[in-house]
Amino acid sequence: MTQPFLPLTARSRAEAHRAATPLELFFDLCFVVAVAQAGAELVHAVAEAHTADGIAHYAMVFFAIWWAWMNFTWFASAYDNDDALYRVVTLVQIVGVLVLAAGVSRAFEDDFLVVVLGYVVMRLALSFQWLRAAHHARDAAERTMCRRYAGGVVLCQIGWTSLLYAPDAARPWIFLVMAVAELAVPVFAEKDVTTQWHPHHIAERYGLFTIIVLGETIAAATVAVKTGIAEYDALDELLPIAAGGLLIVYAAWWVYFVVPAHDRLTSNRKGFLWGYGHYLIFASAAAIGAGIEIAVEQAVGKAHISTLAASAAVTIPAALFLLCVWLLHARYFKVGIAQQAVLPASSLAILMCTFAGRWAVLAAGVVAAATVAVGVTLTARNPATRTHA
Repeated sequence: MTQPFLPLTARSRAEAHRAATPLELFFDLCFVVAVAQAGAELVHAVAEAHTADGIAHYAMVFFAIWWAWMNFTWFASAYDNDDALYRVVTLVQIVGVLVLAAGVSRAFEDDFLVVVLGYVVMRLALSFQWLRAAHHARDAAERTMCRRYAGGVVLCQIGWTSLLYAPDAARPWIFLVMAVAELAVPVFAEKDVTTQWHPHHIAERYGLFTIIVLGETIAAATVAVKTGIAEYDALDELLPIAAGGLLIVYAAWWVYFVVPAHDRLTSNRKGFLWGYGHYLIFASAAAIGAGIEIAVEQAVGKAHISTLAASAAVTIPAALFLLCVWLLHARYFKVGIAQQAVLPASSLAILMCTFAGRWAVLAAGVVAAATVAVGVTLTARNPATRTHA
């Protein structure tokens, strides 16, 4: 039975059997609504040959989505007490997520009002949680840390509102400044004492969000292929794209979970680098789905771009995903040189598939599948890593 009010105190980092809660899973699913909107707008921008502008807006919007998710995730890992007040404030944050999602289309047209309003709702709710944690802090150092978080979140939110009044040319620079400021808040807040986030819980939360984003990628690609077949009767053109896209997503899932991520989370410094690096993993995973949609639209003559550009829309995010997974945790796993070289070599090979014309996506999918097969084979030959294949 959920209690109305409980002290919001730090949980133990050594807590056994810590797992994601139904509220956290619900939170993630609502965030994917915003991810889907960002991907759809990226597809529209690239298909209309506004590639640079579309990528820039996608990077900014996805940062807002990812950072809000990250803030909640790490706070919940350290302080979630699951009382009624905590649940209600989290549901308020979800309202902010949905408002943000509703404003994504306008943000791609340089109208950030709705996105900023959604962000205000999320960030004020998060600040309340930090102030509540400060009220129940065990000592002065922890109380100071919580207040730094609350103050940093509010100050950054004030900074984000400047996007509403700045000229278009200044907005990318304001975004860069505010992104750096946001990333600096946890570093500053925890310079004297650290939050008690749980390594296994954090690894599970990131893994679950990766699965959800990849699931959204499959859903978006499936709808695109279905529409292409129904409206253009282009099964022959779309079958290689569908098969290749599915192989890429399958391989992305396999590669991400091939090594235990929590082994990398042994300190705050490593946790920050690992957590921040997932911006590229999540963004590229979502972009794979957008790229498959773009390839489908180009194949049926709906997109105003070349075959090369459409192929790159799939191969670049797929290669980036594999490379980032290797950089963040796979390369730290003690294996042989051959195993270490698999992901970097595969990333390069997938990029080369860009030049395979209408077969580019299928070729990239075959390379991705071969990456998994080679990894499994090499692991089978190395008894020390056999349990992580």
